[in-house]
Amino acid sequence: MEINLLAFGQIAYITGKSDWKMSVIENTDALIKYLEVEFPELSKINFSIAVNKKVIQENTMLHQNDTIALLPPFSGG
Repeated sequence: MEINLLAFGQIAYITGKSDWKMSVIENTDALIKYLEVEFPELSKINFSIAVNKKVIQENTMLHQNDTIALLPPFSGG
């Protein structure tokens, strides 16, 4: 079982990749903890998570073939 991860902006820079697959992690809180261990610099920035193109604000269960986007802070004008 796998999930798809997409990283954008400085998150892609920190992780060294813009897309990859990984074994299913139970939920988004566990995913964040895992990513912060693998890429400690991520704990220093705020980022959003989208699950299947929907930005989430709370812990969300993950399932086979979900696509998770790691979104850096946005600025606008």
